[in-house]
Amino acid sequence: MAVPDALSYWAERGLALQSVMAVSALPPDVHQRLTAAQGRYRQLVLLGHVGRALWPQALAEAAGAEDPIDTAVGRWVAQGMRAHAPGVAWQCLYPGDTTLSLIRLGECAGWHHPSPFWQGVDADWGPWFAYRAVLLTDTDWPLTPRRARRSPCLDCADQPCVAACPAQALLVDQALGLRRCTTHRLRSASSCDDRCLARLACPVGAEHRYSTEQLRHHYQHSLIAIRAWAAPADEPSTPGLSGKGC
Repeated sequence: MAVPDALSYWAERGLALQSVMAVSALPPDVHQRLTAAQGRYRQLVLLGHVGRALWPQALAEAAGAEDPIDTAVGRWVAQGMRAHAPGVAWQCLYPGDTTLSLIRLGECAGWHHPSPFWQGVDADWGPWFAYRAVLLTDTDWPLTPRRARRSPCLDCADQPCVAACPAQALLVDQALGLRRCTTHRLRSASSCDDRCLARLACPVGAEHRYSTEQLRHHYQHSLIAIRAWAAPADEPSTPGLSGKGC
């Protein structure tokens, strides 16, 4: 079956992870987070990316923007719908504020498996993917079968990610682990200020690993958020996990 032109347009720009779901078939916990008006749309489209392809195109599209990825993706979503689905009603929920959990949508698509370092992983892509857009549409596009792959962490006996964490954040429960992680990242000249050594140690999907420039962009943004959450007495509060990945 032919791929809709809008999906091809987005894939060419690096948004190659795509899942089209029927709104009526969404799990109850997902559907209840939609407003009555949103629940009337026919389809939900989840877009993501794998590896390095998106980053240079986003920079070219939105040079100078504070968040070039969200800015570029927002433009591409609108351009794709206007050019390839004219007259079709649609609403972009993300980028933007949404009550939907991107991780939960990733589970619905079969993209997300939890890892010891709190990043979603996939058997082929490892941790090198992220959610980039969610839109509701009145399209009639072919539905995407749920991806059925086993979590790579289940077969990883050595767990190099755990050993690579200098804060030993992965040896304890998540709440304490996040506190250890943020405390280490806030230190002067921290080894994790612009990267996650645990994530980099994951052997799965290493060929998709982001460039140094892209890693620095994501982790410096997250460090800014951690500093904003930190308490005045140099004791950081525990920030929530990002739902989109990075």
